[in-house]
Amino acid sequence: MTELLGPAEIRALAAELDVRPTKKLGQNFVHDPNTVRRIVDLSGIGEGDVVLEVGPGLGSLTLGLLATGAEVVAVEIDLVLAGRLPSTVAERGGGERLTVVGADALRITADDLPARPTALVANLPYNVAVPVVLHLLAELPSLASGLVMVQTEVADRMAAGPGSRTYGVPSVKLAWYGKTRKVAAVPRAVFWPVPNVDSALVAFERGDVVSSVDRERLFAVVDAAFSQRRKTLRAALASWAGSAERAGELLEKAGIDPKTRGEQLDVHQFARIAAAAS
Repeated sequence: MTELLGPAEIRALAAELDVRPTKKLGQNFVHDPNTVRRIVDLSGIGEGDVVLEVGPGLGSLTLGLLATGAEVVAVEIDLVLAGRLPSTVAERGGGERLTVVGADALRITADDLPARPTALVANLPYNVAVPVVLHLLAELPSLASGLVMVQTEVADRMAAGPGSRTYGVPSVKLAWYGKTRKVAAVPRAVFWPVPNVDSALVAFERGDVVSSVDRERLFAVVDAAFSQRRKTLRAALASWAGSAERAGELLEKAGIDPKTRGEQLDVHQFARIAAAAS
């Protein structure tokens, strides 16, 4: 049976490695076994899954994931942590199904991994959470689902729907890949060091591609639409379309009122605008 890490083990490992958690890498280590069990349970993973874990750190969540019988591919940018993780896992009875890749998750491709991951489960650094998830969904079509722990404010933006105050670029881009929802809050006290922000779990499931329109073309429309939130789409899309007049024509062709604002449209309507331009 895999033995999980508690507060004493986390601090001992950090002291052994002379690790001082850095804000730059967004390092806040989970030291509560019950939180780890909850994350693993909510992720729904088990034997037969290949789980991609980004930023495993000292191994708290890694051990919980391995306890399900799944294979785990852990991508860690901090090479000191990446080097110690296999030993930590082996000491606690779960090493044979773990592969550690010392790399930046924002740069990895499918060819950098030993297997095609089916799920992403990770405690993501707050400052790069959305770019990491979007990059991995684009690079790894095998990823069918995920559960990530992120800053609550980021979770709200990821899972927001049209018309909501937090709806924006991350919401629309994630919706292109499938369904995203906020699952649960995570208290600050389960981390070391204790962060000065609240955290939440966000789940996603990959769905059918929204339309035949090119993803990059669609994402360019979304970026332009939210670059000036208070402006109408006719004005916000002027630079993207070449002029406000041309933007208005494309919007009408897509069946969308040019006076509409970006936060009112869902991903399907953005796809219609991109299709109109092509």
